[in-house]
Order: sequence, then C-alpha cells, then structure tokens
Amino acid sequence: MKSTDIQLTDVSCSTRQFDYRSPMKFGGRVVRDVVLFDVAVRVKTRNGKTGLGFGSMTMGNIWAWPAGKTDPADALETMIRFGKKIVQSATGYREWGHPLELTADFSKQYTPLAETVIERVDAEPVPKLAQLVAASPFEAAVFDAYGRVHGENVYNLLSKEFCNRDLAAYLGDEFRGEYLDQYTLRKPKDRMPLYHLVGALDPLTDADVKEPLNDGLPETFAQWIPFNGLTHIKIKLNGDQLDWDVERVIAIDRIAETEQAKRGCTDWVYSADFNERCPNVEYVLGFLSKIGEKSPAAIRRLQYLEQPTNRNLKAFPENTMHRAAAVKPVVIDESLVDLESLHDSRKMGYSGVALKACKGQSEALLMAAAAQKYKMFLCVQDLTCVGASFLHSATLSARIPTVAAIEGNGRQYCPKANAGWEKKYPSMFIIKDGTLGTAVLNEPGLGFAK
Repeated sequence: MKSTDIQLTDVSCSTRQFDYRSPMKFGGRVVRDVVLFDVAVRVKTRNGKTGLGFGSMTMGNIWAWPAGKTDPADALETMIRFGKKIVQSATGYREWGHPLELTADFSKQYTPLAETVIERVDAEPVPKLAQLVAASPFEAAVFDAYGRVHGENVYNLLSKEFCNRDLAAYLGDEFRGEYLDQYTLRKPKDRMPLYHLVGALDPLTDADVKEPLNDGLPETFAQWIPFNGLTHIKIKLNGDQLDWDVERVIAIDRIAETEQAKRGCTDWVYSADFNERCPNVEYVLGFLSKIGEKSPAAIRRLQYLEQPTNRNLKAFPENTMHRAAAVKPVVIDESLVDLESLHDSRKMGYSGVALKACKGQSEALLMAAAAQKYKMFLCVQDLTCVGASFLHSATLSARIPTVAAIEGNGRQYCPKANAGWEKKYPSMFIIKDGTLGTAVLNEPGLGFAK
C-alpha cells in the first residue's frame, strides 16, 4: 500500500465518427471511416486529492476482429458495447493501487464482460485483440489521471517508489525485483522519425489518381515525400500475390530514389507489413529473394517485416519464422495479446515485437519490458490514430529506449480528426523534415493535455 495509490471515483465515455479522406486497404479489407472511443476517469488519492484523466482510441474493428462470420459493422457495434460495459463496471470498481495494478487486475473481467455483450446465441465471441482495443482508452485514462493527480508525467511514476508489485507479478520470476522504470525513459526523446504508410490502394504517382481529391494535401506517394520530408516508409502488401508484392516494393523504391534525389536525401528506410496474409515462410523468403535480385538497394533499406502469417500461432505451429528472421527482423503484431503469445512467438522464430497503444497502456509497457529483456527488435505501430490517440501512441514510442520511429497515418487518411491539435502541438502534427518533435510530450499524465 502506497500513499500515492489512487481509487476510481467516476468513469464516463463517448464516441465520435470521422470519414476517411481516402480509403485504406490492408489485410485484404478496405477501411473508409473511424470511430473514436473516448473515456474520462476521475480518481482520488488516499489523502483526498482528485484528478481527471482522459483516454482516446480508434476502434479498429477491421484489424482487431478478423474476417469471419461476424459482419464488420456488427463487430464495431459489439466492440463499442464492450467498451461501454467496461466503463459501467469500472464505475463501481473501488480497489486502490497504481494504474498498472488497477488495470492489470481489472482486465481479468474483460472476457466475462465480453460474453455479456454478445446479443445472438450463434455469434462468435469477442476476440482477445478486439477486447484489448476497446478497453485501451479506459486504461489510458487511468494512467493519465494518475499522473495528473500527482502533477507528474506518468512515465516518471513507474518505479518501486510508486508500484506495490514488481514485474515478476506480471512477467514471471526472471523479472523479480525489477520495475518499469528500468525499461522506460525519464524524459521523451527530443525528435523521432515519422513512419509514413503506403496502403495497397494508395496512388504512387499522378498517373494512378483516378478521382482527384483537391483538398490541398498530397494525393500520391511521390507527393508525400517532399511534403513531409519522409525518410521512413511502411509498405502494406497483399501477402497472397507474390509478383504484385514484389513489384509494389520495387515501384515504391524507384519513386523514392527519384524524389529523394531531388531533395538531396541519401538515407531512407522501409518496413513491409503483410497483415498475416502470407501462407507460409516460403512466401516470405521468396519475397526477400526477389526484392534482393531486383534491387539490392531496396533490400538494404528494408528494416523489418511485420506479422507475415496468421495471427493464430497455436493453430498454425508450422508457420515458423526462423529462416526469415535470419535475413530481416520479423515482428509479431496481431498475434501479440499477452505474455503467453510473446513466448509462443519467440519459439516460432519471431525476433521482434510491435507495440501498440491500442492494446492497452499496461500491456504495451509490459511487453516492452519483456522484449527488451529478451533483446528483441522493438517498434510501435499505429491504428490510424488521430488527435489524442496519436499522441498516446507517440509518447509510448518516445519513452521506450530502443524504439526508433513513430508510425502515424491519421494525417493521411483522417486529417479532420486532428483539427485543433495542430495548434496545440505543431511539432507533432506539422511535419517538414520527416521527424516529430516529441520533446513536447512531457506534461503531466500521459504527456499531453486534451
């Protein structure tokens, strides 16, 4: 028991919907809009101080709930109902503790609560990943409130002085006596590169534009490079059309060569995301081999590969990544929902971890600690986060020592949802040199104000 412990006194939520300016395709599915789930949490300390925290996250049902017998619209509605059920249940939650402890303990209710929001007998259960996404704004709000009630950035409140339990309580005996302050930074990195997304439907050049948007923003990949001064480029691939995937990368590399030469840039990198669509590791190895044959420069620039095969690791144990990881880091994303899945991925040859704020603040911090302990490659991935949800993801990136860049595609697909944030945090939303000024994310709470 610590004098700094908090108790929840009130929890509320709301939703907002925004249309995309252009569709985004990944994993064989197309996204055209986003629903933001916002949560406010009021807390009190043992000595009676009160504080208010805020959390926000995009409800990425297309990503979090795999295509199956559940219609995407039904999946979205179910996730929102689940998020509201969490808020309702948390309103009456009266335990005391550090945010890590409160959210970790409360998360044991997620699956039972998820069962209560299924409205049809024949409906499939809410996937674990969808549960984490819907719960993540609540967790963010609890961490934010804890920092605000103490007038400190919450990343500076992760040591033994504030936590009642060490990491062994969450990650096992090898973490005995360790706390999250050992795996996070006391101040954010000053600047970090922005990872720009090239979706499978995105026009690469003017010749690919069929219906101009004429909204003042770039409409092609070629235009985005000088507009933002890009140096980090993430490429969405199909995973089931090898020739298309290879040619897509080669075309992007060719355009990048031309545009970067115009601005005198000689150093840029790529990542490749298959969104679990590859049938096996042989597909991945064939992809790498063909890229290397066609463009040695492109294969050198490729930093890592993201979740090549099916997220269900136990159902497809043959999908090992040892051979691919010997060529480039292979990071787990959709599969990573808890410590067990991290251990499973390591056994199957995955060499890296993609953290996501949308999986919950506690889960992200714990997986970041475990990945560092196991010397795995680390990156933080986006969920087309906008406004507060983007800053939440960015501050996570800026506080994990080995994370090198920040993915952020909300400005591409849903800039309307960033309205007002550009004036408050211009270094995070107005990008000219390919980097984000993350030094500003040092305020109380999660590092920024609503």
